[in-house]
Amino acid sequence: MIAVPALIATLIAAQTTPLVAPTARAQPPATILAEPAALFIAGCDADGDARVTRAELTACIAKAHATADGAAAGTVGYIAFADWAQRWLGDRNALPGPYEVDTNGDNRIALPELQAAFARYFIRYDIDKDGIVTRAELVTLRSAPPMLDDGKRGRKR
Repeated sequence: MIAVPALIATLIAAQTTPLVAPTARAQPPATILAEPAALFIAGCDADGDARVTRAELTACIAKAHATADGAAAGTVGYIAFADWAQRWLGDRNALPGPYEVDTNGDNRIALPELQAAFARYFIRYDIDKDGIVTRAELVTLRSAPPMLDDGKRGRKR
């Protein structure tokens, strides 16, 4: 029994404090990104060929819009649209937002308005203008990391 306390004392004496505390390495900045609308469009690939046509997108939006509260009446309010965006786009504030989608200004989102908003995104993503969007067209590549705030305020000299 006396040997155990002596062993513990020897082990404690042998411990050394590292000269430099290990630091966590910062996560490198992302260079490949996908917008929430692009992720939604990618999820509309009905036949699994990794390509989304306008017809697939139109049908997918109709199915997704039908899941929003009040959609059975034909339109959804902004709060229900925010809930829809949370579910289908990943965030309540993801684009397209309700003000962009509600083109007639009635504070309601109708299926044709949502389809028109995503049609505009589809056109933007369809780089080669062939009427089909591929995964390569849906990602955004950054050539340089984003500029980070250095924590200093005021004018730069």
